[in-house]
Amino acid sequence: MKEKLQRIQEEAAKRIQESDSLEKLNDVRVAFLGKKGELTAVLKGMKEVAAEDRPKVGQWVNETRAQIEKHLEDTRVKLEAAVMEERLKAEVIDVTLPAKKMEIGHRHPNTIALEEVERIFIGMGYEVVEGPEVEYMDYNFTKLNIPEGHPARDEQDTFFIDDKICLRSQTSPVQARTMEKGELPIRMIAPGRVFRSDEVDATHSPSFHQIEGLVIDKHITFADLKGTLEEFAKELFGPETKTKFRPHHFPFTEPSAEVDVSCFKCGGKGCRFCKGSGWIEILGCGMVHPHVLEMCGIDPEEYTGFAFGVGLERIALLKYEIDDMRLLYENDTRFLKQF
Repeated sequence: MKEKLQRIQEEAAKRIQESDSLEKLNDVRVAFLGKKGELTAVLKGMKEVAAEDRPKVGQWVNETRAQIEKHLEDTRVKLEAAVMEERLKAEVIDVTLPAKKMEIGHRHPNTIALEEVERIFIGMGYEVVEGPEVEYMDYNFTKLNIPEGHPARDEQDTFFIDDKICLRSQTSPVQARTMEKGELPIRMIAPGRVFRSDEVDATHSPSFHQIEGLVIDKHITFADLKGTLEEFAKELFGPETKTKFRPHHFPFTEPSAEVDVSCFKCGGKGCRFCKGSGWIEILGCGMVHPHVLEMCGIDPEEYTGFAFGVGLERIALLKYEIDDMRLLYENDTRFLKQF
């Protein structure tokens, strides 16, 4: 047994000496000290050794293991030093080069505007709900009282994937999905990216963001809608802001309105920013159409509600007096650093 251990030690020493890389050295470790290594096999064969000889044989095995491990460790240290020396020769650092400038990022104007809107509505008891950007036509149109063949489908210039699926043209489908759950009352806003096949110009983009709100409860009236949006406008544009509701038509609300706010640049007197009118249009709104409630499983005789929608980019453009929407997407740090 002692001769066998001596042979294992000599073989291990020879292979360690021939190892010229850390990978080969590790192979030697596995071959002799691993679970299926030669020295491990000797330990497993101890049951065949006479009981009175086991202590001495065990001592020989441990001494052999210790010598092999020491040889492996000494060789590893030498190989690692050689590798480091080669790296230092190859990775020469020119200390005369200028240091890399560390730039700290910050929030995009859209993100700043969105967080402000979310803060306002969360403060009024609303929750923020998100939904899929690739949507079924049923949710994007039909459940919003826009059946197949309705002209509003053409007006939205939707990107169609097939005859049942499209890229959502509004975040209203999130409202329909929430109403279907039947967990009433509902107070929510649905921010997110939407898609329409618009030409890119100063005020249009094929991909932009909307924030839509929905309230469903008993005894909700247009007065609740008016008060909510007045408070929202004052929080967003300043306490002196006034609102004006103009009759309009949306398929999913009845009655419907568009909302203007008094120009925060001139205080409503008329200037270049508001094109001399003293008012700036910001969003559309209305009372949820009874048929929309029915399609989503809500009894319109018991519940009523209101909805509104505003473009996130429009808020950012107005709040920060940006005159071209394209600036938000060009990733020019000289522009973005201003916010």
